[in-house]
Amino acid sequence: MHRLSRRSVNSLLRYGGHLRRDAVAGASIGSFNINESSGERNANDRWYSVSSTATSSGPASTKPLKLGNMLSTGIRYESTVSDFQTPDPPVEKYEYQAEVNASDALDKLRFLSVTDQQLLEGASELDIRIKTDQENGIITIQDSGIGMTHQELVDSLGTIAHSGTAKFLKALKDSKEAGSDSNLIGQFGVGFYSAFLVADKVVVSTKSPKSDKQYVWEGEANSDSYIIREETDPEKFISRGSCITLHLKRDDKGFAHPEKIERLIKNYSQFVSFPIYTWQEKGYTKEIEVDEDPSESKKDETDDNVAKKKKTKKVVEKYWEWDLTNETQPIWLRNPKEVTTEEYNEFYKKTFNEYVEPLASSHFTTEGEVEFRSILYVPAVTPMGKEDIANPKTKNIRLYVKRVFISDDFDGELFPRYLSFVKGVVDSNDLPLNVSREILQESRVVRIMRKRLVRKAFDMILGISMSENREDYEKFWENFGKHLKLGCIEDRENHKRLAPLLRFFSSQSEEEMISLDEYVENMKPEQKDIYYIAADSVTSAKNTPFLERLYEKDLEVLFLVDPIDEVAVTNLKSYKEKNFVDISKEDLDIGDKNEEKEKEMKQEFGHVCDWMKKRLGDKVASVQISNRLKASPCVLVSGKFGWSANMERLMKAQTVGDSSSLDFMRSRRVFEINPEHPIIQTLTEACRSNAEDDEAMRAIDLLYDTALISSGFTPESPSHFGGKIYEMMNMALSNKWKLPETQEAEVVVSEPQQTLEAEVVEPVQTTSQK
Repeated sequence: MHRLSRRSVNSLLRYGGHLRRDAVAGASIGSFNINESSGERNANDRWYSVSSTATSSGPASTKPLKLGNMLSTGIRYESTVSDFQTPDPPVEKYEYQAEVNASDALDKLRFLSVTDQQLLEGASELDIRIKTDQENGIITIQDSGIGMTHQELVDSLGTIAHSGTAKFLKALKDSKEAGSDSNLIGQFGVGFYSAFLVADKVVVSTKSPKSDKQYVWEGEANSDSYIIREETDPEKFISRGSCITLHLKRDDKGFAHPEKIERLIKNYSQFVSFPIYTWQEKGYTKEIEVDEDPSESKKDETDDNVAKKKKTKKVVEKYWEWDLTNETQPIWLRNPKEVTTEEYNEFYKKTFNEYVEPLASSHFTTEGEVEFRSILYVPAVTPMGKEDIANPKTKNIRLYVKRVFISDDFDGELFPRYLSFVKGVVDSNDLPLNVSREILQESRVVRIMRKRLVRKAFDMILGISMSENREDYEKFWENFGKHLKLGCIEDRENHKRLAPLLRFFSSQSEEEMISLDEYVENMKPEQKDIYYIAADSVTSAKNTPFLERLYEKDLEVLFLVDPIDEVAVTNLKSYKEKNFVDISKEDLDIGDKNEEKEKEMKQEFGHVCDWMKKRLGDKVASVQISNRLKASPCVLVSGKFGWSANMERLMKAQTVGDSSSLDFMRSRRVFEINPEHPIIQTLTEACRSNAEDDEAMRAIDLLYDTALISSGFTPESPSHFGGKIYEMMNMALSNKWKLPETQEAEVVVSEPQQTLEAEVVEPVQTTSQK
């Protein structure tokens, strides 16, 4: 006979059992089954173990015990425990095999009672009750379910990896009359052994409506066998169902606290189909009379006119009663038409500990290839103290499998990280109860669920954007706009859903953000592209020289003032067949190209461009005539395929250490001049008269440095640039306010003047003249 050690039990639980933190709750509500070992067994040979201890080298042994000639008789041998000295019914001793599940027991009874009403006689209510003895470390879990007969007790309780629920489901499927709607959860045969993680001893008392007798199963954690006996104590009789008593280990007696049990039930079994009652201490306040002080009593007797008033005090009277701990009907299982907005909001606040109502909610059921129910919410505020705009490690999505809570700790399996702000519950019938992180990552069911959840989230957000109350979406965008922009970068498949939700300031809407749809509606008939400029603020964007010609033509330009805006837009590339065009880059086409005029301008100012390029050298790729300037003399534009000035500034700020590694992404710069500006015209004359003039060379250098700043770039040497400005100021201001030499001499030799008395002058009246 092999001994089933605690290490063996733990190894089994590691591959499908409940965790230690919910072992107590699992013993009642979860899956109380241990997987049935392979191999056939004879019904008459159940006195030996079909499942010996599981080893690391392979599955549990299914070889029968070598008990000599007794094996051939097929007789069940019963042994009596030495502790019982009275002639009680015999105690039968067996080796481990196991299953019991309160929720499934109730479900089975409800299903079978449809055709056999007699099964409900004696106790019509179907519920689960949990009572604790904190002092002695005992937890009692009782259900009014189907119970077990003696034969069922022997077959089910103790068979490692045997699931009576799975067997019941198989019978339903084989039955032509049975329906397919079943929410039985104990299908793995491992939950019962989770009780031994916290209990030294487990006692199961069960009564089936099919039997007149009640039987008791007893097992200890360190024993390789268990006993079955008939219950003879009338005080322990139950009308129907099963009663599990857990005698907790010394270190785990904290589980016997009533509040601990209540928290476990509310967290993991809040929405089990049947009511779960816990034995809780309650109290109410009442007033009682108190004895008066003798001195005060004599004082009252001296005054007959004063009415005597009895003294009382308030005390708290404590009592114990059954308290309903769970909600038997989850809100997501109800018909959405029957649920009010107040109920959705109340469920949101209670489930996620929120105090502000959500901006929107979506309640839906998905059927077909994958079936699940869900309620999703868009919060009205961002969580406090969250600096990361897209933190995938949130507890915003609570996953249930057949109404049993599984986990709220996900890493992007159900939602992409840019939608991590969405909160809600998801209840699936297709996932196993022992779902793990590996299953979530590799499951085809989860991938389908993710696509549909994301689609519903977008529909919910789009509904907010189309609301008549514009402030709702403004509030959403302020809190979660960056998340959607991140989605443009990370999720190319959903660009068509993301783009309509984006909002930007523009040259025609500096105070209120507009959508891309609004921009497209306002486009000029001849306009082919969506124009934008990236800057650090709206003020900087609207004062940039790149806008001068577009302002004149009344073309709207989007202002991308958030650091993530430019990256998001460049990833979108286009919207409704309109390309996004950066007006700060070369080859800008604003719809007014005239090839003949451009050819004439190149011939007239070509030598000036070459002259400036020779002076600037490698600082610029070329010098060209600009078609985007109206008032400014020049501008420095970026190459078509490199970084813009704004992007270059952002990348420099993020670079740690040597920034030379970013040189390959810096775009070629093109120096564009405005031939109509007086400064350019003056330099044109200087080029014709004296191309080597020092002042003209310094003017070109200063012009380039000034264009750097006005175009959004940063000068390589700000101090050197400042020196040039001071030099030009000195040249412009020299001798402008200088005093004449004769006056200066008089001031030097003049003596102190004497103080003169003031003379009063009478006002003179004058006549006006036309």
